[in-house]
Amino acid sequence: MFKVDRLRFGTAGIPLSTPKRSTIDGIIHVRNLGLDAMELEFVRGVNLKPELAKKIKYVAKKHDVLLTAHAPYYINLNASEKAKVEASKRRIIQSAERLYDAGGWSVVFHAGYYLKQDPAKVYNRIRDALKEIERELLDRGVKVWLRPELTGKPTQFGDLKEIVKLSEELETVLPTIDFAHAHARNRGKCNSVEEWREMLAFIEDRLGREALDNMHIHMSGIEYTEKGEKRHLPLQESDMKWEDLLRVLKEFRVKGVVISESPNIEEDALLMKKKYEEIKV
Repeated sequence: MFKVDRLRFGTAGIPLSTPKRSTIDGIIHVRNLGLDAMELEFVRGVNLKPELAKKIKYVAKKHDVLLTAHAPYYINLNASEKAKVEASKRRIIQSAERLYDAGGWSVVFHAGYYLKQDPAKVYNRIRDALKEIERELLDRGVKVWLRPELTGKPTQFGDLKEIVKLSEELETVLPTIDFAHAHARNRGKCNSVEEWREMLAFIEDRLGREALDNMHIHMSGIEYTEKGEKRHLPLQESDMKWEDLLRVLKEFRVKGVVISESPNIEEDALLMKKKYEEIKV
């Protein structure tokens, strides 16, 4: 996997203000806005053709826009039906292949659900499925980071310890840290400088400096209940202490990408980038 030179900021999908709503126009518009990353949204299916992916690679490189991808939502590597597990594996593999064709760096996915089962057994099933995915992609020469996401509800697999442990055990796996999800999953915790320092120190301790130099981060405001995540909100309409979080990211010299998943995707991406650049550590 190629190295990322700094902490970049971008949008989850084509910016809303893009005049023509195509991926290529979105990449150009990202650069025109002053951002330097964009997440390809494969959330309802991987419908990007290889030929178009090659054109996207050229445009993204020309405009210095880092590409990531979000694999389809219909993924559960702990499904009770074998066919659903196999279909989930296919979706992750297809997402990684298309992203690689497009010159991208990192593919994020929600790994699965506990389905009221023993979390340790769920972990083993998901790890074994990811091992198979990783082996197939490496055999095909597809080199992108596979990123199980820190999820927003306690019923979903993917707390910090689980995704870090997967990253320890698998060569091409690193976490996606969704700080809004951590806040919602823990019912209002994970929203202070001390807690974020603890999270990043834990990642560095377990995975080494490489993990902090290659971070895939999701950020937004969030509404939550006792059951966890309810919906994403603009940063300034939420209780997320996002400015403090940016200070901690700068303090830890984090590199990689921060993807805005707020409803106003580019506004909050620009807000974070501007604030981050103003911070003196």
